[in-house]
Order: sequence, then C-alpha cells, then structure tokens
Amino acid sequence: MNQARDEQRRQALGEFIRSRRERTTPEMVGLPDGLRRRTPGLRREEVAMLSGIGVTWYTWLEQGRSINVSTQVLGAVARVLRMDDAERQHLFALAELTEPHPAAREPKVGRAVELMLHQVDPYPAVVVGPGWEILASNHSYLAMFGDYRSLPDEYQNSLLLFFANPRMRSIIGGWAETAPRLVAKMRVAMAADVGDPGWQRLVKLVEAHSPEFAEIWRRQEVASLDGVLKTLRHDEAGTIHAEVVHSYLGDQRKVRFSVYTPIDDADRQAMVRLATVTPEEIVLPRAKELALV
Repeated sequence: MNQARDEQRRQALGEFIRSRRERTTPEMVGLPDGLRRRTPGLRREEVAMLSGIGVTWYTWLEQGRSINVSTQVLGAVARVLRMDDAERQHLFALAELTEPHPAAREPKVGRAVELMLHQVDPYPAVVVGPGWEILASNHSYLAMFGDYRSLPDEYQNSLLLFFANPRMRSIIGGWAETAPRLVAKMRVAMAADVGDPGWQRLVKLVEAHSPEFAEIWRRQEVASLDGVLKTLRHDEAGTIHAEVVHSYLGDQRKVRFSVYTPIDDADRQAMVRLATVTPEEIVLPRAKELALV
C-alpha cells in the first residue's frame, strides 16, 4: 500500500514540475529562443543546466522515478521555473520535504534605504545583496551603467552584468585588469555559502556568457572587498574618477550600500551632468556557450 502511495506521489510531483517547465519561456530565464521547439516552454536540458543538476537525474524526477531529492536541488528547480510561494509549498509537500526557511527570506530594501539612495544623487549608488544581486539603485547609477530593471531576475546581478554586458568594457577603465580582482572578491564572498545552489547557478550563467570569466574562475584567486578607485567613461557625462565606498546594512546579512564618490570638483560636475541623462536599457547578446540540444 505504501509503495503504491509513493509511486502516486512521485508521479504527481513529476507532472507538476513538467507543467511548470512547459509554461516557463526561454525569455523568462534569459535564454535565446532561436531553437525550434516541439513542445512549449523550456527543455529539460535547459532546466537541468540552470538548476545545476544532471539532465538524466532531472528527467527521472519528471518521470516520477524512485530517486532521492534534496531540499537544495528542489529549491533550485523551483527558482528556475519561477514558482511563487503557493507553488513552492505544493512542490515541497509533494516531495514530502520541509521547505528551507532561508528561501523565503530574500533581502529587501526599505523606504529609508530608498531615500538614502535618492539623497546621494548625483553620486551613483547601488544596494547589492549577498549573492551580488542588485536590490536597488539611484538614477545616476542607472544612467552610468544602464537600466537593468527589465532583465530577468538572474541577470540583475552586478557580477553577471560586468561580464555579460558589452558596454561595461567601454564604461570601466581598465576592464581587463579589473576583471580578475572582481572574480577574486566574488570567490571570497561565496566561501561562506559555497553549497548554496544560487551561487552555483550564477557561476554557470556567467560562464555561459563569458569564456573570460570561466578562465579567471579556474585560477582560484581571492581578494578582500575594499574601497577602490575607478575610472568611468560616459558618452554624455564624460570621464569620471571615483572612489567606491562600501557600507553594510546592519539589519541584513552581507547587504552592502556602495556609493561612487568624486575625486575632485571636475568629477563632481561630471556626475551632475550624469544625473540629467536618461538611462539606456541594457540589451544582452546571446550566450554563445549555451549549446543546448
């Protein structure tokens, strides 16, 4: 009797996951839609890649086979398939697992922090979460680096945009020299939560967009997250020299508030000009490394 019940439960779990996969479009997860698809939604290979799991294992999950499913892996699948709270709860109930509490507690930016962001304009400022996801920013930041807000959630990430957005190479002076140090800082930030599927998914996604990142990542270099001097170039505002100052929000773990402060009056005047610029929407090229079949 228990065996029959378990089979029915696994079948229901697989059918539910498949239904969510078929409704999730490539655009929703930042993948190109250039391939002909026999069925709607994502392919199994795509879900497996974005979730950081094997294709065969994921196929067995949809087929309702008797396999061990962890909360971490199930959470990764739920995030890729854009499940809301009710769907996640149903998913974990079908798997007879307890949904991990941290998954429901994402960093938030309150009204006071939003006010601070706007108060420091025309200095570009941004709030970045534990996984380097961009939580909020002010107008000058958007004008400088581009409007990321219409991108899929996974792409609203400062590390990914550094490598995936071609415009960053012209905006950031010494991009090639900055890249290794940025990756080294990211590795240190990742160390405390190295088992988090979110980090693994981010690494795979950036690697898919940037062979340069993949090569740098293999070096295993580390560096501390400290203030740094940057040279920024904007077509309308001009060249800006800035010191990036980081502070951490006391009530939220590893959420940092970063402000680009001018070095001298000429840089401050350039930032004033920057504040009048209409931000350009970020358009990312296709990921050349996503050889999905």
